[in-house]
Amino acid sequence: MAQFTNQASISYNGVTANSNIVTGEITQVLTASKTSVSASYRRGEVLTYAVSITNSGAAPFDGLTVTDDLGAYTVGNTTAIPLTFTGDPVLYYVNGALQASPTVAAGPPLVISGISVPAGGNVLLVYRATVNDYAAPGEGGSVVNTVTVSGGGLTEAVTATETVTADTAALLGITKALNPTVVAENGQIVYTFTIQNTGAESADAAAGLIVSDTFDPILRTPISVTLNGEAWGETGNYSYNATTGAFATIAGRITVPAATYTQDAATGLWTITPGVTVLTVTGNI
Repeated sequence: MAQFTNQASISYNGVTANSNIVTGEITQVLTASKTSVSASYRRGEVLTYAVSITNSGAAPFDGLTVTDDLGAYTVGNTTAIPLTFTGDPVLYYVNGALQASPTVAAGPPLVISGISVPAGGNVLLVYRATVNDYAAPGEGGSVVNTVTVSGGGLTEAVTATETVTADTAALLGITKALNPTVVAENGQIVYTFTIQNTGAESADAAAGLIVSDTFDPILRTPISVTLNGEAWGETGNYSYNATTGAFATIAGRITVPAATYTQDAATGLWTITPGVTVLTVTGNI
């Protein structure tokens, strides 16, 4: 609600007289809200945002501009932008009816112009943005995203903010290597399984992690297994079927530490160093 004052004056015969001062208030009839479809994020994921603009007044608002800061925040002497507009068409609904796509400048900031909200009506804008390397990935990380509605006869800009938090759960990936890749009959080979965790939480015993494989050609017994460079006996740790080549670790016997995160104080760029666990299986074919 904006307040304004006004005063009149009259002049006659070289004399000026001022009226009393009247005070009025302008009631804001345009409101906005911003919602993310996802409550959390990881690097590289695409977030879908919905911006709702409601006009409770008796006159339409035409020519509005909607500006999204894409989560901009200050790091040192620079501004980091944790979201990147995907470039997909912005969906523009007026009272539930889909309209032609509005004018969009990808930015940052993202600027959507030419928006009209009818009297007593509503506009919904839906668009997508990708989480980039400037979004904090660890515990306590969040993207605080503000949209501003301006122009079109508004006395004051209208803003709405949405906060999405970082998903800190363990996120595992595995790669497999073979050495040597060319081996003679009855020769020895080593399979190396590298398990990486890019999440902020470790994959502990409760995660029940299992590594399984069926070796073809079958490795003849005995095989030898190491975990992080240490000899790993079969009892209680893994099972191996020398007839089928099926290998599997016991659930929860392998754990993977959490990743660590470092932010460049000058640029705001986050670097992820995954937690790593290495399993090797050696045998003769």
